Amino acid sequence: MINALATIDKVSRKIAPGRAPHFIEAHLVKALMTIGSESPVGRAKLARSLGLGEGSIRTLIKHLENEGLIQTSKEGMTLTGTGQRLVSSLMTHMSSAIAVPRSSLTVSAFNTAILVKDAASSVKAGLEQRDAAIRVGAQGATTLILSRGKLTMPSVKEDVFKDAPKIREIIVSRLKPQENDLVVIGSANDGLTAEFGAIAAALETLKAQ
Repeated sequence: MINALATIDKVSRKIAPGRAPHFIEAHLVKALMTIGSESPVGRAKLARSLGLGEGSIRTLIKHLENEGLIQTSKEGMTLTGTGQRLVSSLMTHMSSAIAVPRSSLTVSAFNTAILVKDAASSVKAGLEQRDAAIRVGAQGATTLILSRGKLTMPSVKEDVFKDAPKIREIIVSRLKPQENDLVVIGSANDGLTAEFGAIAAALETLKAQ
């Protein structure tokens, strides 16, 4: 997993002497997962999926190709063996993103949840996850951990799902958390930024392990 995180960090940095890329680690993770699950993927489709312009998409693809993570053809982009191994490593530690409804647990209209496996012990009060989400444009992030068979919020004793039972049902049924797993919910004014917030919060947690 350390190698996967280091690669993502490396790809997100600018290629000297060029300009700094207009994308973030969350864009790279979503791009790789999209190419892995829907390949071959065309440039226009990937741009729509990531909410990036033509110039940024060209730079992102160049970075991924330079690192040997993707290959392109007339049909579109596919993962190389190296790219497949990186995505497999990521998916071993974090789930795909799912949408959850707005509730008393979240801080904005659009909300996306990701499970990070066996990572609850890396969380303090959830502030690092919140700050990571805010840095990529989200309004914030909600952090939940599964401890002693119960989903809770760090440092909160009362039942945080008292007024939001639907979210608990969605998380349990779709993400299937197990003991010591972490769930981060990114919140934003649009669905894509909420997803990037959740990805950023998940990556922040994995880096802390």
